[in-house]
Amino acid sequence: MISTLRNAWRIPDIRKKMIFTLLMLFVFRIGSAIPVPYMNKDIIRSIFESNQGGLLQFMDLMAGGTFSNFSIFATNIYPYITASIVIQLLTIAIPKLEELAKQGEEGKKKIGMYTKITAIVLATIQASGYTFGLFKQALETTNSIQTLIVIISMVAGTSFLIWLGDLITENGIGNGTSLIIFIGIISALPSNTISAFRLMAADPTYIIKLVAFLIVALIIIAAVVAITQGERRIAVQYAKRVVGRKMYGGQSTHIPIKVLMTGVLPVIFASSLLAVPQTIAMFNDGPLSQWMLNYLTPQGAVGIWVYSILNILLIIFFTYFYTAIQFNTVEYAKNLQQNGGFVPGIRPGRPTSEYLGKVVNRIVIVGGLGLAVLSIMPIILSKIFGMNINFGGTAIIIVVGVVLDTVKQLEAQMLMRHYKGFLK
Repeated sequence: MISTLRNAWRIPDIRKKMIFTLLMLFVFRIGSAIPVPYMNKDIIRSIFESNQGGLLQFMDLMAGGTFSNFSIFATNIYPYITASIVIQLLTIAIPKLEELAKQGEEGKKKIGMYTKITAIVLATIQASGYTFGLFKQALETTNSIQTLIVIISMVAGTSFLIWLGDLITENGIGNGTSLIIFIGIISALPSNTISAFRLMAADPTYIIKLVAFLIVALIIIAAVVAITQGERRIAVQYAKRVVGRKMYGGQSTHIPIKVLMTGVLPVIFASSLLAVPQTIAMFNDGPLSQWMLNYLTPQGAVGIWVYSILNILLIIFFTYFYTAIQFNTVEYAKNLQQNGGFVPGIRPGRPTSEYLGKVVNRIVIVGGLGLAVLSIMPIILSKIFGMNINFGGTAIIIVVGVVLDTVKQLEAQMLMRHYKGFLK
């Protein structure tokens, strides 16, 4: 990874993209310190202090500290992620959206526009919930216009992050949305490290818990790298063809099928959806909110098991869903047949498609289950051993996955540059 970054930095074009990406991420961190007007920061701080090791701390970790600061990025970019899930699921259910998805770049632009509109609507609902529900005590407005400014500030912050993510994807090194989430998570590492040292000074036995968590974290990192890099290679043979006086084909190759084609997207999407009932539960103290806290969040005695089961099911579902989108076995088998390729022992056409489908399904279940288990492992262990650790499995998986995806992006860009140089 270090050698890839060093080699990429030596190439002027890629270096400009890396510098641009770093500057955009720096803008994100500056914006994280700009507070929302008409909100009492002392009251917000006291609300977070009363929820040490709880749901608010986890949400603040995933938001990169923008939540506890109640900055203009308090709603963060997660409404956009939730909107993308909704639109992509609707694409399957609504024929018109499915037609748009098949129209190439123009169709993608329209779907992207619908996604952004949905994200703004969700951000407005979330910002209203924070203003009139969770942080109602901290609201210091005297008229409706000032209250509207509070909500608009957060919605504008989310809109700005969506735009920033698009800029990084188009003009930077790619993966704009993932990089914003990544920077947000790792920005909490210094404060978490300081808190850990303070706890060790106050309680010498805490070091045992900390060492145990570090061991689990290393296991998760190694497992994520192994799952992400793992692949199944299916042998492919190309038939010999005579064109004029020349003979083509006859060579052997393979189809590399990744154990996890989707990367960490299933984990990001699952955590975004599971955060919805948790957010609703914090808006008021009614019976519905108490029921959600007890049965749908990791803070409840029953909720931790319900949350874990739902997390596993959602991660596996999104792993299958996005693998099916990325790897169409029917089209792949058709392209192989048209180019004279075949899998040894398997007939071309439909039998090849069915065979590829079976292989992909078996591999996907391994990748999905692996991600799900790694995601919930720290949550369950912290509950069993009474450890208040915010930097859990989901955060570790996202951080490691984004780093691996970014390195792949850089490698792909360097490879493309070498090909262009060869063609010149």
